[in-house]
Amino acid sequence: MSKQRPSFSPDELVCALSHYSIGIIHQLEPLQAGNLSTPKVVISSEKGEFLLKRRSKATCKPERIALSHSVQRRLYKKSLPVSAVVRSRHRHTAVWLDDFVYELFVYVTGTRYNGSERATLDTGTQLAHFHQALSAFKQKPVSSAVSFHDAKGVRRNLKTIGAKDSGPASRKVKHVTDQLQVLYNSSSVRVNELGFDTWHRQIIHGDWHPGNMLFADQRLVAMLDFDSIRLAPAMIDLANGLLQFSIVAGHPDPGQWPDHIDEAKLMQFLQGYCMVNRPDNAKLEALPDLMIETMIAEAVLPIAATGSFGHMSGLDFLQMILRKAYWLNEHRRILVKALTAVSSSPSTGSQEQAVKHLKSAS
Repeated sequence: MSKQRPSFSPDELVCALSHYSIGIIHQLEPLQAGNLSTPKVVISSEKGEFLLKRRSKATCKPERIALSHSVQRRLYKKSLPVSAVVRSRHRHTAVWLDDFVYELFVYVTGTRYNGSERATLDTGTQLAHFHQALSAFKQKPVSSAVSFHDAKGVRRNLKTIGAKDSGPASRKVKHVTDQLQVLYNSSSVRVNELGFDTWHRQIIHGDWHPGNMLFADQRLVAMLDFDSIRLAPAMIDLANGLLQFSIVAGHPDPGQWPDHIDEAKLMQFLQGYCMVNRPDNAKLEALPDLMIETMIAEAVLPIAATGSFGHMSGLDFLQMILRKAYWLNEHRRILVKALTAVSSSPSTGSQEQAVKHLKSAS
């Protein structure tokens, strides 16, 4: 039996919206998108269209919400594609009532990522603008130093998965987690040797992937979900974005996912980023290893908690991650060459040449 999604009661909506000055309301439409535990409703009123979100106070720290809203206001002032935060009648950016906190945003109409070259380029470009806009942002976030790189939590989750029960299936799981541990540790060491601890730390998005983007005419019109913002080197975001936009999936069975990444999308994303901000050579060299780290980190957290990844078997998913991590590890040198070529001359021509070179080497 499927779990019923939380929703707003009529009295709750009246109470929450009474704190805002958005005029006469014409229509309310529930929005089933994003985190299913966070109910949302699209509001059409005489002053425009808005999105109301409700979150539990138990999972929301006031300082985290204040930071998230401060970042979004900064980005909005810099003309980046974000939804404007709407202040309450008392000039607050969030309304706290009983056990919940309510946030109101200007509603942005858009479509999901379609995989086009133009959309991929623009997500890279907008990530670079995001980093530029927040490079000198002074407000210190909570849990500022946590990221997927060289993280005790990732290693702990791998051990948790590998230690469950006994028997043939568990031995298979432990064999996979042991290999992932070796790859994760090797990548962490290489990144540290390239100077990770000396890299400038700033506010990053922390969850830059296609599901957190809205597009119009293949251009990014809204970056979403600022719950993962943190203080870390910008390369954490770039590596995650490169992986998320280039990973090849699409089949219900992760065993059918190919080992390789989409080389064209990888280069398009980096090309877009380097049109605004070119990382130095040490950071470029670290990107394949950071991609390995983030891929392993993303997989092991839900599997350690539930034994599965969404509707997919935990073992099947980890075996797929292992194959992809090995591919990145084996192709690290040629990837660095291609990434360096594109970053040195972020044009369509250099991107196409890098893709051809990468394909021929693969």
